[in-house]
Amino acid sequence: MRKFGLTLFILLTTLTFVNAQKKTLDKIAGVVGSGIILQSDIESQYAQYLIQGNPPNPSIKCLILQQLLTQKLLAQQAVIDSVFVKDDEVDAEVDRRMRSMVQRAGGEERLEQFLGRSIIQYKDELRPDIKEQRVAEKMRQKITEKVNVTPFDIKKYFDAIPKDSLPTYNKEVEVGEISITPKLTAEEKKQFKDKAESLRARVKGGEDFGNLARLYSQDPGSSPDGGDLGFADRSTFVKEFAAMAFKLKAGEISPVFETDFGFHFLQVIERRGEQVHVRHILIKTEVSQGSLDRAKVKIDSVYTLLSGNKKIDFSSAAAYYSDDRDTKYNGGMMLNADNVQSRTTYIPTDKLDPQVALVVDTMKIGEISKPALFTAQDGKKTYKILLLKSKTDAHKANLAQDLPKIKDLAYEDKLNKSVSEWFEKKRKDTYVKIDPEYQSCPQLKIWASSPSTAQVK
Repeated sequence: MRKFGLTLFILLTTLTFVNAQKKTLDKIAGVVGSGIILQSDIESQYAQYLIQGNPPNPSIKCLILQQLLTQKLLAQQAVIDSVFVKDDEVDAEVDRRMRSMVQRAGGEERLEQFLGRSIIQYKDELRPDIKEQRVAEKMRQKITEKVNVTPFDIKKYFDAIPKDSLPTYNKEVEVGEISITPKLTAEEKKQFKDKAESLRARVKGGEDFGNLARLYSQDPGSSPDGGDLGFADRSTFVKEFAAMAFKLKAGEISPVFETDFGFHFLQVIERRGEQVHVRHILIKTEVSQGSLDRAKVKIDSVYTLLSGNKKIDFSSAAAYYSDDRDTKYNGGMMLNADNVQSRTTYIPTDKLDPQVALVVDTMKIGEISKPALFTAQDGKKTYKILLLKSKTDAHKANLAQDLPKIKDLAYEDKLNKSVSEWFEKKRKDTYVKIDPEYQSCPQLKIWASSPSTAQVK
């Protein structure tokens, strides 16, 4: 509680300073091309940095100015190259950030107190900067869209790393799973559906949707905001929720419907093209002993098939029996959550679910575990059979064992060089000014040394 109070005090002080600057003569911190960066722009982003729970660190302002200079240079080139973003995409990002800020500040009223203005006003102030950020991101993607790495590039990159600087990789494993989720019967679900129906009836009877969501909704991410999910597109929601949200008109309340999370009903607040603003109330279902018993019988029968007469291999069993959508069509193999793009199945043991790590630590390569009940952080219970496909001890990087990782590093290096070359060329042709206060920032030396750079006077 004390730490939270201190954070709020720092936040209030910072935002008060930003507001005071806007009421008085603001200072120009930097100029790049036709773009002007004000001191209040830096202070505003620093306030957001604090809102996110980060510790006070004034040197972060140097990094913020560097990012703003980069952002404006990219955005100016985007205009020339006809790169743009849709308003719906910008609105969705504004809403996402505001939900996070409201949650961290402890509610809408408290955030408005800190900001010194309404959330609607602050969203209008955020929108131009967020639009510029998104445009800059798309421009960066365009600069690097043709970058790729060949086997020669990978070997060249690896050979250039000094032997005493080679990265060390932790112990890694490849783990497969077959998951059976306890499923409730219609009769077992009835009490949860009835509770959702009774809350919907109260809303239809005139009670405030937001108040009921705060009191009864079991969605921890939205219940403090009255069930408000902000603007989002179809891809944000599970398919059942998206189908309901996008078929209703503004103001309409849906019937109660079911998803993997439980029973919901929602209200559409506003629709903008392919974006919809909704609020909802969720009543989670809870597994019964009967559903656990049925799942145990099923997982035991799968284990018998695998370990008994070997009538089916693990990959086929996962595809046919497993309830885990992320792994069942991948031979049952888990993917490294920190490196999803490369779809690598090699997972550092310290990144595994501790429950899974505890089981595979005692297994031999190729061994299948006996069925066991696992409990996720959200309380969801699942029976699993695990397969230890491979195990790699901690080691210095080498091409034989670590080709996918080294390929990613080589690609990232080539991306950075491509962007750096583009910036180097553009900086030479672009007028830049930096306020003397920031001339000593290490991150800005390359900008300050540009032939077109001058100090702000």
